[in-house]
Amino acid sequence: MYSPPPDPDIEQRMRAHHRRAAKALAAELEPGGEFWGWAGRTLGAPARTAAGEPAWLRLVSAPQDKASGKLWDGAVTAHKALGDLDGRRPALLGVHDENADGTAYRAELSARVSEPVLSDDPILQDPLDLPDTWWTDLTQTLEKLAAAPTDRIAVRPQYMERAIPQYLGIPAPAAPSWHTAHADLHWANLTNPLRILDWESWGAAPAGFDGAMLYAYTLPQPATAARVRAAFPILGSPAGLAAEATVCAMLLQTVERGDNLTLTNPLQEWAADLRHRATR
Repeated sequence: MYSPPPDPDIEQRMRAHHRRAAKALAAELEPGGEFWGWAGRTLGAPARTAAGEPAWLRLVSAPQDKASGKLWDGAVTAHKALGDLDGRRPALLGVHDENADGTAYRAELSARVSEPVLSDDPILQDPLDLPDTWWTDLTQTLEKLAAAPTDRIAVRPQYMERAIPQYLGIPAPAAPSWHTAHADLHWANLTNPLRILDWESWGAAPAGFDGAMLYAYTLPQPATAARVRAAFPILGSPAGLAAEATVCAMLLQTVERGDNLTLTNPLQEWAADLRHRATR
């Protein structure tokens, strides 16, 4: 969970538009449980539908001229293309758009997941001991997702060709295949029993991308990281090298910007291993 935006005016505007969106969608916000996203870009909170059903109201903001494309439309396109993935993806109940003073606001009302997320932070801070059935549910759901057709792009080859040499010091490995991925698979987006949250980034990515992403966010916990690798045998194989190198470069880039600093050393060790695998 992130903190509210440092600018109190932005914080108050987000809260005001959040309340307006609840009214527009005939939902009632519940007290407590406010959840801010990165840099105050999103604000979520528990709510109730007009029928009294538990829901979650998430508000996302962006400059009006940038309120389009993959991230902006992710939840809506996931709802249309993927459905609820056998109950693993919360249903989207309604959407409300509003523009004000050059900023666009989109509110998404979704069915509320009763289970808490497995971590308040995307990076796993403590070991997790999840049952084998949970790992089976995760891999089967991601396999079903991987087979779903889409024209959305989660990772662009041009980014790989630029970022992997910059952050790993090797040419971008060729991806043997591309599959549909959630593309933001970390511990703050997962629950037990399994639900997968936050679908704004989904789209085509190199094979193994979701497993590599989850592994990256698990690096500070070696035992759980080993369990991730066991669940995703593509990791460590030639077929997974492109996905692993891409994820490693992406997160090293965030470290360079001052985020995910606790991953610095584990990512550098992973990058060294990837360089060795790429050149042997």
